[in-house]
Formats: sequence, structure tokens, C-alpha cells
Amino acid sequence: MDVALVTGANSGIGRATAIRLASGGFRVYGGMRDLASGGKLAAMAEAAGVEVRPIRLDVSDEELVRSAVAQIIEDEGGVDVLVNNAGITENGVVEESPAESFQRVFDVNVCGIVRCVAAVLPHMRERRRGGIVNIASIAGRVAMGAQAPYATSKWAVEGLTEGLAQEVAGHGIRVALIEPGVTKTPIFAKATNVPASTHAYEATYRRMFQFFATGLQSATRPEEVAEVVHGALTTDDPKLRYVCSWGAAELAAGRRAMTDEDWVALGGLESDEDYYREFSRLTGLDIAPAAPGAGRPAPAPTSA
Repeated sequence: MDVALVTGANSGIGRATAIRLASGGFRVYGGMRDLASGGKLAAMAEAAGVEVRPIRLDVSDEELVRSAVAQIIEDEGGVDVLVNNAGITENGVVEESPAESFQRVFDVNVCGIVRCVAAVLPHMRERRRGGIVNIASIAGRVAMGAQAPYATSKWAVEGLTEGLAQEVAGHGIRVALIEPGVTKTPIFAKATNVPASTHAYEATYRRMFQFFATGLQSATRPEEVAEVVHGALTTDDPKLRYVCSWGAAELAAGRRAMTDEDWVALGGLESDEDYYREFSRLTGLDIAPAAPGAGRPAPAPTSA
């Protein structure tokens, strides 16, 4: 039975993935910073008739990462699959986002992956087998305004994963990158906390929040992303990138089809109506607010 380690397993995509892999025959360890927060994971695993073994793991702490991986290897003989899911978000435009914001997000979203990969790879290479899945975001393919720290970190995950896949291909190790769009996870509860300190970018924030508000009306359940992760690990025809969840395929295809100048010009449109109309033309996604009384309001900016 293959052994899997899923980071950030106490909520959202990580929790759904841990349960899906356990249901698919993997022996799963769910990494989490606080073992006391794993109650819902345990309850959901029990309801699914599977077991997910909780293990203390903070991806921003190299010692905890190494000790967790060492413990799994000691108990199970190896780690066959690593799913790097743990992540945080901090949104804002570049001018209003302090360097410390970028550092915090990078430490988890990028360096956290590096720490975990470095811990499992020696053992995987020795056995010439293994699978690594990095959960990125469509924001790592399409950088919308006002998501600077988060999107920048996810673009870094793209480069890290593409290079890693080539590096370990000769060692029998499969690497995959999952690029979800809008998914029903707790991370979106924090998406409206933005600096908004200069009041110069109100339109940029408003349009980002409207995108989220529209997406959350049809947001994909984390279990659907978990299914993609399972498929990426078990398919006989593996790919490097997998897009999934609301808006991801449309954004990826639309961005490929348009020019860089088209994308930049979109941000320069003065009226929201023109912006939403052009966004729809370029991506095929209608994110315009519904008519009054029809719901789908855009959330207002909240200062961090």
C-alpha cells in the first residue's frame, strides 16, 4: 500500500484530498500545524470509512518538516506520495503590499514546498519511484490585479514545479501541478482583507472582489479538486498541469489566446461596465454584477 503525506490536511482541498487518497487505497498521513484542529478531518474520514493519520507538520518550520517525514519513513518504510497543499493568501496591489507580505506568503507557498520536497526526495530517489503533487492556482497562470503577493507566489510554484519535474524524471518520480480556479475553501474568507491604503486602486479591488463574488456562486467543491489530484497520481497517461474548478479552464484558454497588450489594456478601462464586457469577450466568463435585486453582490474591500 502506497503511503501519502498531504500537507495542510485539516481543511479545504487538503482535507478532501487526504480522504480521497485514503478511499483510493493509500495509507495517508495528514500534516497539520495544530493536531487539535484536526477534529473535522477525523470525523469526515470516519464517515467515509477510512483512516487518515494526523501528524504535526508546519511547512514553514524545516525541523518539523524533516521530523514528520522521518517519522513516517520509520513507521511505514517510506513516503511514496507527497501532496504539497498547505498555503496562505494575502492580496493587494503591488504599491500597497509591503515586502513582508510577500515574504510571509512565499515562506509558506513556495519555501514550504521546497522544504517538503527536499525531505522526501532522497528516499524517493533511492527507491526510484514516487509522486509529488503541488497545489498551485490559476492565479499562477493568469495574474489579475490586486492579488500581488498570492499570485506572485503561485507563479513561483509554477516555475519550481516545471523545473522539478524535469530534474526527477530520470529517477522514476512523477510530478504534477494542480491549478484550481475558485473553490469553496476557507482561504476565500481572507481574500477581502487588503491594504487599500492609498485609495488609488478602488476599481482594481472592486473588480477582483466581483470576480470572487461571481465565482463563489458556482465554486467547485474541494472534493472535485481532490479527484483531480487522485487522477494525476494514478493515471497511466500523466501530465504536468491540470486545471480544474470554476473559471480556471476559461482563464487559461483566454489568456493564451489574447496578447499581453490585450491583458494590460483591460486593466486600464475606466468604467466597470466596459471592464466586465471586455473581460467576458477575452475569457468567456461573465462576471458582471447581476441586476439590482438579483443577488451576486461584490464584497467591499476590508483593510488588513
